[in-house]
Amino acid sequence: MSPIVHIVNAGSAETESLANVTVITTNATPPAPTNSINIAIALNATKYYRAIDIKKLDFHDMCQSFLSDVNTVRFADETSHLIYSGSDDSFCKPAGVLMGHLEGITFIDTRGDGLYFISNGKDQTFKLWDIRKMSSNVTGNPGYRSYEWDYRWMDYPPQAKDLTHPCDQSVATYRGHSVLRTLIRCYFSPAFSTGQKYIYTGSHHACVYIYDLVSGAQVATLKHHKSPLRDCSWHPFHTTLVSSSWDGDVVKWEFAGSGDTPASSTKKRVWTRHFYEHYL
Repeated sequence: MSPIVHIVNAGSAETESLANVTVITTNATPPAPTNSINIAIALNATKYYRAIDIKKLDFHDMCQSFLSDVNTVRFADETSHLIYSGSDDSFCKPAGVLMGHLEGITFIDTRGDGLYFISNGKDQTFKLWDIRKMSSNVTGNPGYRSYEWDYRWMDYPPQAKDLTHPCDQSVATYRGHSVLRTLIRCYFSPAFSTGQKYIYTGSHHACVYIYDLVSGAQVATLKHHKSPLRDCSWHPFHTTLVSSSWDGDVVKWEFAGSGDTPASSTKKRVWTRHFYEHYL
């Protein structure tokens, strides 16, 4: 919770940052898109995000078109200069606008093909998007909600659970998890071991939920945690997944094989915050 971007060499044993970007300079001209590997994206709570030129350690304002705080931002793929972003105004914004969420967007993950991405929303859904369906501007308003709530300490209103956006541009919508208390993350499963045929998410329900991307069926629920599960990560090559929660545990889940559907009976190994012990 500070206005500092830390740049760290993950391949080194050094624990100090290579650089701490603290001086914010406003530059109307973003860095030239000739070498995207030198560009990082940073968010802040003032309705825009900035591109950072890592070599020059300089900020460049990129977008100020949001109506609310920006919660998430992603490059479309490893070589593209297209950026996906989502904020509390409920819109996904690449080079245009994608409508469908009724509440703020907490996280975005890209499929890596420059076309598809998923988003988690405070409307208790996560959605699959195709950027070829985007609009140049907002064309529909879901209307003013007849309830007041704050996801940080209130349950989602029952009367809102069946509401839909009148101009929903998403390809698919997935339900069953809970996005409350914190900015819950969601991801595509890895291409190497699963062919990206699953999507998965943390949840306020303290579980990892895994869905079939095409059918939308919930194929697995991984249960161990006792508090909101904010983040999880599927290993890019091995059949393992790790999850972290407010209960202080980091859990490693092991699947039977690369071609198998993840099952609830998956083996798990737990590291606790207090004792750093593990058990099967």
